[in-house]
Amino acid sequence: MTDARALQAHLDQQRHAFAAEPFPSAATRRDRLARLARMTRQHRDEIIQAIHQDIGHRAEAETRLAEIAPLLMAIRHARRHLKRWMASRRAAVPWRLLPGRARIHRQPLGVVGIIAPANYPWGLALLPAVDALAAGNRVMLKPSEQTPTTSALLAQLAERYFATDELSVVTGDTATAQAFAALPFDHLLFTGSPRVGREVARAAAEHLTPVTLELGGKAPAIVAEDADLAHAARRIAFGKWLNAGRTCIAPDPVLVDAARLPAFIEAIRAVVKGFYPAGTASDDYSAVPGEGARQRLEGMLAEARDHGCRVIELGERQAFSHGAKLPPTLVIDPTANLAIMQEEVFGPWLPVIGVRDFDAALARVAAGPSPLALYAFTDDPARRRQLLEQTRSGGVVFNDTLWHGVVPALPFGGIGESGMGAYHGETGFLRFSHPRSVFLQARHNAVGLIDPPWRRWWLRLLGL
Repeated sequence: MTDARALQAHLDQQRHAFAAEPFPSAATRRDRLARLARMTRQHRDEIIQAIHQDIGHRAEAETRLAEIAPLLMAIRHARRHLKRWMASRRAAVPWRLLPGRARIHRQPLGVVGIIAPANYPWGLALLPAVDALAAGNRVMLKPSEQTPTTSALLAQLAERYFATDELSVVTGDTATAQAFAALPFDHLLFTGSPRVGREVARAAAEHLTPVTLELGGKAPAIVAEDADLAHAARRIAFGKWLNAGRTCIAPDPVLVDAARLPAFIEAIRAVVKGFYPAGTASDDYSAVPGEGARQRLEGMLAEARDHGCRVIELGERQAFSHGAKLPPTLVIDPTANLAIMQEEVFGPWLPVIGVRDFDAALARVAAGPSPLALYAFTDDPARRRQLLEQTRSGGVVFNDTLWHGVVPALPFGGIGESGMGAYHGETGFLRFSHPRSVFLQARHNAVGLIDPPWRRWWLRLLGL
């Protein structure tokens, strides 16, 4: 479907269907969500195998934990709260307009476009669709061309469980994705890199299509002086090496008190050995797919070595036909000008930087681009409050990593360089709805007293 006219015809079909049913009932919306859940549950093993094939090796538990479970939780949450989300809200009316009444009517937008990434090809394709369908919209979805097996399975199952004018999947290469982004959707959501996000926003601007951009970047983790190092190392290691570091909210870098840096390194060593006893040969450790991604990561590491950084590899490399297992690797005290500090790592390298104290770490984070996620390990309420007041980020997690992204009731989204807009739960429902203002004038009212001709004394009496 690389032809722009074919894509436009597909969009027109969905627009026509939406026009025939512009405000789907709660029962219709719940049914669509139920079919989405059934499609995922009944074909779970096929989904796991498809993702495994696309990546080269993906731990089954990671797919269950990071893609299937969050999607099913989001669907349950939406179905449970849908009636309340759909209900009109009363709005206060100024006394001069009484006894008129006002309310806010949450209206579906129409057709929502979704462009999904390759790192979580099932979950990040369908999580936005949950919110869009709950809000009463039709959905066109473009999965990543880098995960052809998963994308083909998604397209095949979508045809089986949904009418093409409800939810449809468009597969194709980069040219298809570019043509997709240029369609005049009622809303477009993109998940991916800031570089591609800018291109998507420019394409959408041609039609004034509103966009939600879920981008990446650095996600610093601060280990304060009062933190339990063993606990911090365990939670950072989990967040970092899930999916071999290919998570947009993976910790990157770690900022730790310089005096405790050696102890933190040893704690990380112990955790990695416990997580992956067989090293990268462990079935629980995932691969990095694509020659381009591997070359980028190896170049990043080589540059750090060339500039005198201490590099600690915690495993061996293993190559596959279209992927490789790259070991968990610590890069100690890289300077700010290196690529590993300028770019999102999006792989298993973890920069670890010694800082003077918590205040220095906080100042460093506040001076940089606003991250999609920010992590801090501290039990001090004053430090937590200080972090919340002095930094900006899409989300914050204390004493853990990642988990805010799977809480259905929490908004997920970036700010500044890490994106614009948020979704998940009611926030996502509102993202894909129009808050339509409604004013109902009473048959007998006093607004006629404000009609011209106006007299100064009367305007003063009314407080105008």
